[in-house]
Amino acid sequence: MVRYIALCNFTDQGIRNIKDTTKRADAVKEAAKKFGANMTQIYWTLGLYDLVSIIEAPDEMSATAFGLAIGAAGNIRLQTLRAFSKEEMSGILGKMA
Repeated sequence: MVRYIALCNFTDQGIRNIKDTTKRADAVKEAAKKFGANMTQIYWTLGLYDLVSIIEAPDEMSATAFGLAIGAAGNIRLQTLRAFSKEEMSGILGKMA
């Protein structure tokens, strides 16, 4: 599985409906399964971003489709970061000359 960190901000629509945010998070977690993905963690945060989530997907196309579908719902805008585990990073470093 490929791991991603999603940094999210509420849209105007999302903040107007803030009382439903935990219900929406449950729905998003369930929707991830349609893409073969899993939202393993979600945190509501203070500061530059309103939400931070950890997502695992089988490949980049599945992760991208999932992110686009979530964004299309209109409640959040997200930036997605590819995340590497220590083991993955060790493999990357091992390929360096």
